[in-house]
Amino acid sequence: MKTLRLNDVTLKIAAYQEEREPKRKISFTLNVTSETYHDIAVLLYEKTFNVEVPERNLAFRGEITNYSTSLTNLYEPGSVSEFYIEITEIDQNADS
Repeated sequence: MKTLRLNDVTLKIAAYQEEREPKRKISFTLNVTSETYHDIAVLLYEKTFNVEVPERNLAFRGEITNYSTSLTNLYEPGSVSEFYIEITEIDQNADS
């Protein structure tokens, strides 16, 4: 299992893909439990992130461009949902 960091929060991810063209994009799945749901939701609402993938020596600024969940009701204790998240690199300089 890999880890990645979004805005200095380390996440354990279940699956990972990376693309470089036309822009750098990563996609990953994250298993979210009823116990961790609130913290993950608050993090994801930030929408724009400093992304670090230590195992790939990768760092960039990106924003969520696709997102889905396998289960929407995580208020039931013991529930687990698979979150699918895509983050695409954003331009650092608006003049580019």
